[in-house]
Amino acid sequence: MLGGIEAGGTKFVCAVANDDLTIVERIAFPTRSPEETFNDVFEFFDKFQLKALGIGSFGPIDVNEQSPSYGFITDTPKPFWSHFDFVGTLKEKYDVPVFWTTDVNAAAYGEKMKGSAINNESCLYLTVGTGVGGGVIYGENILEGFSHPEMGHILVQPHAEDPFEGGCPFHKNCLEGLASGSAIEKRFGRKGDTIPQDDKFWKIEAYYMAQALMTYTLTLRPEKIILGGGVMMQDHLLASLREEFSRLLNGYVATPDLSEYIVTPALKGDAGIVGSLLLAEKALREA
Repeated sequence: MLGGIEAGGTKFVCAVANDDLTIVERIAFPTRSPEETFNDVFEFFDKFQLKALGIGSFGPIDVNEQSPSYGFITDTPKPFWSHFDFVGTLKEKYDVPVFWTTDVNAAAYGEKMKGSAINNESCLYLTVGTGVGGGVIYGENILEGFSHPEMGHILVQPHAEDPFEGGCPFHKNCLEGLASGSAIEKRFGRKGDTIPQDDKFWKIEAYYMAQALMTYTLTLRPEKIILGGGVMMQDHLLASLREEFSRLLNGYVATPDLSEYIVTPALKGDAGIVGSLLLAEKALREA
């Protein structure tokens, strides 16, 4: 069996799949302390003969295989999880190949191999939820270097009609600080799905998102951009975002038709766990 873990700050999803990647069983449970959470992880996977594991984890994490802290969650605001040896803990229990990456990279890989970008050579997946994170896939390769990208923290120009200073404690006017779900909640004192569609804020949100997508387009040139996360569940936002993106880019470079270039996930909420299982398969192939 191939095992996958989508390790989120709020919940863990674990699944096993057979060799043709059909999910046989899956489970979800709240993220608590590492000890409590891994008791549930082990209880689930102990029922199966694992061949490999793919992990997409909340972060920041260390993905540099030459680093002494490879496989660790690093400095995270999640209580009890800073400097936790995630991969090492699994390796002590299961002597199988492990693929370790971020949760958004796993979702990007799932969408590239089985979702909205299955017919493309490259894609960028951006999740816009409590925070903002992104992953890029070229072929079957995840874009990583010294570490994984932090695409939610690029700086964007504040909108002239937006008095909000930004919710990120590090950068204020970064994408996450201005456009994430937590930033929206700090602005209004309530969640984004309670804000009417005709509120002028959504034009401001589209402006911030379009700035980011233009930057990614100009620097990375992906064949497809896939937008997931709770904020993007506002159906009206996608059309507004495409319109603003077109205005800002102003024809400088060619892109595919925007209705096919800027899209939502075909796998919906399963992108992360499907990607994790696909990465387990990749780890087994490469072992």
